[in-house]
Amino acid sequence: MKLVSVNVGRPRAVSWRGEQVMTGIDKAPVTGRVTLRTLNLDGDGQADLTVHGGAAKAVYCYPLQHYEFWQRELARDLPLGMFGENFTIEGGDEDSVHIGDEFTIGSGRVVVTQPRLPCYKLGIRFESDQMVKRFLGAGRSGFYVAVLEEGQVGAGDAIELVARHAAAVRVSEITRLYVTKTYTAADRAVIERALQIPSLPDSWKDYFREERL
Repeated sequence: MKLVSVNVGRPRAVSWRGEQVMTGIDKAPVTGRVTLRTLNLDGDGQADLTVHGGAAKAVYCYPLQHYEFWQRELARDLPLGMFGENFTIEGGDEDSVHIGDEFTIGSGRVVVTQPRLPCYKLGIRFESDQMVKRFLGAGRSGFYVAVLEEGQVGAGDAIELVARHAAAVRVSEITRLYVTKTYTAADRAVIERALQIPSLPDSWKDYFREERL
């Protein structure tokens, strides 16, 4: 895989439905090397730290190939960073990347933690109340990573898989299981595997433990 674009942005106030809303979803590409830190990238920030950011959501990755799909769906051009992602990546997606996968990027090292579940601020970004539902339904979630080793990253860096957990579950499977309310025996077996992965956050594990009972 390859890092195509590094995108950052500070929280700012925007007008939405007659109210001022603070959001950090507006990201734009930057040039040169950027420091990858435990909680985010230099120059980046989140508005509501109760649901965004934190060690398990330090960096949001979104596959470049999804841009072509959305440009057709929305009939508009989309600049990189439009989905609020920090890393626009090439050569990997939710079907090939697994929860618990560890990658080196530049001089840093990261681990995949969870899919992205969109909030209403994605709708603000696209000026559409329907965008959140469309995004989740499309199955093109992207994924978050936690930072295992800080380092310098930049566009063009290789993203190299260096470790995969023995119980690895595809990102797309985790998203599907989150949406699914009735589990088959095979689904429950996948959930059992997912619960063994250290990088999957406790909030996700608690959700699956409750839903499978």
